Amino acid sequence: MSAAHHDHANGVEPHVHSHDHGHDHGDAPHGSFKSYMIGFVLSVILTAIPFWLVMGEVLPNPKTTTLIILAFGAVQVLVHMVYFLHMNTSSEGGWNMLALIFTLVLVVITFSGSLWVMYHMNVNMMPMSPHEMRNVP
Repeated sequence: MSAAHHDHANGVEPHVHSHDHGHDHGDAPHGSFKSYMIGFVLSVILTAIPFWLVMGEVLPNPKTTTLIILAFGAVQVLVHMVYFLHMNTSSEGGWNMLALIFTLVLVVITFSGSLWVMYHMNVNMMPMSPHEMRNVP
């Protein structure tokens, strides 16, 4: 009786050689050169426009410029997630979307908490007299 036949009879499956050397051939989407180039070009554009807005002092109001830069940053995050991380609502049974939502909740809590603390520290700080301000380096 051969070893393979003996193992199979005892409920142990014989080892089958596979030529799949760690390559994932599942249903996970892989990007093509074209999709990577689209993502790269969009990323460069979404970086160059805010850079131009700041360096060229295009808008007179810094608050407007800041809001536009934040909007471009949010769009760039989406571009990276779609074109480079290959995230969508159907990948890995929705676990990617759940992880994304959890991450966004943590970012919002951290960001809003930091702004809240900084605002209240600024409001509650004791004002300095002109005499004390001369000694500040």
